[in-house]
Amino acid sequence: MGPEDHGPAGGRASYRYAQTRSALRRVIRSRRRRRWLLEAAVAVACLAAVASYLGTEQHPTPRREQSVLPAAPSGRPVLPSPGGPGVEGVAVTPGLHPRQRTPSPSPSPDPAPSTAPPAPSLAVSQADVPALVDLTAAGPTDWVHWGLLDSGAPVHKRRGSREIRDEGGRGRRVAYRNNPEEYAWQDGNPVGAARGTQAGVYTCGAGNGFSLSVAGDGRQRTVRLFAGLWMARARLDVRLSSGGPTRTLRLEDPHTARTAEFTVRFRAARGAKLLLSWTVERALGDCGNVSLQAVALR
Repeated sequence: MGPEDHGPAGGRASYRYAQTRSALRRVIRSRRRRRWLLEAAVAVACLAAVASYLGTEQHPTPRREQSVLPAAPSGRPVLPSPGGPGVEGVAVTPGLHPRQRTPSPSPSPDPAPSTAPPAPSLAVSQADVPALVDLTAAGPTDWVHWGLLDSGAPVHKRRGSREIRDEGGRGRRVAYRNNPEEYAWQDGNPVGAARGTQAGVYTCGAGNGFSLSVAGDGRQRTVRLFAGLWMARARLDVRLSSGGPTRTLRLEDPHTARTAEFTVRFRAARGAKLLLSWTVERALGDCGNVSLQAVALR
């Protein structure tokens, strides 16, 4: 550069150059400020648009429980029915939250099943004795036969329930072997089997006879009594040891022997007994008597 550059002209050029650079900087800064302002305005506008969108967008409102309960006809609030619209609501105590209900009282316990025993029952019928009585078939639960061995040793069902009891009775017992009907069994003790015995026992005189009992078990049971008489009027008294109904039957023949099958259907509580009394009510000849052959329990 020559010496002329450092003169007044050169100084003015330098000054103008500096002024130009300063103005240029101001322009650049001004442009930057405008750009920032523009960007800020755009950002604010975007935020405003987002806020406006969020404020106006519709969202499904979650289902909420009804906070104000409809009034029942009585004026008390009611809960919405669990069954849905159209079903009558359940009244609630005022002051409770709508979802709360008055605690239900403890349910009363179911009444205990009746443990009362069934009412006792008693029925007696009479029929002729078959020519041959099979005690094994007639007494699946128990049976007893008298007279085969001697007057004091009856034959029992082997492995029977032993619920038929000989309770004794008045008068001397005598064994005999000319009964009109025969008795058979296949499960006896101490005599295992009999094909057809005509044995039995009898006792003479008014007031004399036999007393028997059969245990009750709460169910209806059937007893078959095979008995007879000779020249007498006999009386059969049937009752329950626990009380209740009683039955009396009579059988009579003034000239010869007569036999009968008495069927007793009864129900008595466990521990109670069926009581049978077969006695001579009136002797109609010399040694008028009653006889006993067998008893079977089903």
